[in-house]
Amino acid sequence: MSRAPDARVVVGVGARRGVSVDEVCGVVEDALRGVGLTPAAVAALATVEGKAGEAGIVGAAARYGVPLVAYDARTLAEVPVPHPSDDVLAAVGTSSVAEAAALAAGGRLLVPKQRSAQATCAVATAGDRLAGPSGPDLRHHGDAEVRGIAGLVDLAVNVRADTPPAWLKHEIATSLDALAAYPDGRAARAAVAERHGLPVERVLLTAGAAEAFVLLARALPVRRPVVVHPQFTEPEAALLDAGHRVERVLLREEDGFRLDPAAVPEEADLVVVGNPTNPTSVLHPAETLVRLARPGRLLVVDEAFMDAVPGEREALAGRTDVPGLVVLRSLTKTWGLAGLRIGYVLADPETVALLERAQPLWPVSTPALVAAEACVSERALAEAEEAARQIARDRDHLLAGLAEFEEIRAVRPAEGPFVLIRVDRADEVRDRLRTLGFAARRGDTFPGLGPDWLRLAVRDRATTGRFLQALDKALTLTTR
Repeated sequence: MSRAPDARVVVGVGARRGVSVDEVCGVVEDALRGVGLTPAAVAALATVEGKAGEAGIVGAAARYGVPLVAYDARTLAEVPVPHPSDDVLAAVGTSSVAEAAALAAGGRLLVPKQRSAQATCAVATAGDRLAGPSGPDLRHHGDAEVRGIAGLVDLAVNVRADTPPAWLKHEIATSLDALAAYPDGRAARAAVAERHGLPVERVLLTAGAAEAFVLLARALPVRRPVVVHPQFTEPEAALLDAGHRVERVLLREEDGFRLDPAAVPEEADLVVVGNPTNPTSVLHPAETLVRLARPGRLLVVDEAFMDAVPGEREALAGRTDVPGLVVLRSLTKTWGLAGLRIGYVLADPETVALLERAQPLWPVSTPALVAAEACVSERALAEAEEAARQIARDRDHLLAGLAEFEEIRAVRPAEGPFVLIRVDRADEVRDRLRTLGFAARRGDTFPGLGPDWLRLAVRDRATTGRFLQALDKALTLTTR
């Protein structure tokens, strides 16, 4: 039996605990091939609520770039299926997770239940009752963990503590006398260009790196964008908002979340990757990223945290020999300027001109322009380098403390101002930490991670010591 290549289907999935992403994808793709379809036809994965947190199923939905729809067992129990199982009914509450989940949207079954060692799937046409997306919340950011709650020690936001420094506050305050005039970004643009040894035509100042993602999504004529995950979710959110269908390349824990350029589809004409990557803290070798570049493709490297890496090793900012390279930088993390919004794009003049035409008039305020010029001065660069070295020492202290807990696995080597950890029942641990005065960043809103992950900002040794004591209590309370 064959289907038209533009058919849209729902894949119902069930799995045993601990199933891998590869096994789920393997049984799904075997089923699709049987009716002449590819993963591009999948509109959603669907499962029962009790399986919706299973990392293999979550990861499969992320790999295909589709929502994961979860139904309660009672709803699925009411869906007639051709191959019911009394054992599944007793264990889960529905007689066939895969078939019932596939059919729950009101479609027609194309492939009945298929099995692998630890997973099942079934394929149905996408019915008119397809539930809304329940995949990772791409708009969730660390500030949500602390917003409106006084007194929490903030390990959820990656802005450097005790910033901006007094001298930078003074520079910004002095700029307020010029607020009656329209912003003039020429001096700041020239300063950024000089800092990276580039002509000004290769520099575009933006209201933070987040604005740059929106400009890239709206201004550039791309057909097949690919985002490498887990990473900062705003690039994908901006692409989706601009009407693009986004493909995901999912890096794996067993590979240390390190990138294999061969995993990126050859036909991709826009590739987005972070370095060092938020939230994994992995620093990819510059030459690994360069292997992604080719004529006809834009390679967007988010270096928002590169100035927190001693010596900025593996940086691509300033390179002009890489075709299609677009580097994004933020000045908000190291300098504590998240509320001011300042960043910049480094790219070839043609790309910069396209992005600039998509900006509104005067997109960067006068105080932000003054801050940009100050933060790329020799004094600031020296201070940032010393801060990066101190972050590295403080991160080593945090990792050493985390290594004392057998329940926790930290992603290593970590090179950013944050650490990603895996722990069972991470949502409960996070809630316990909150009651003990510490805010941690949930990991399940990053495609490819799931509910067992937390991200922790690096803080000074004294703060880390108090946090490790709180973590010990949180783990003890969670395991009771």
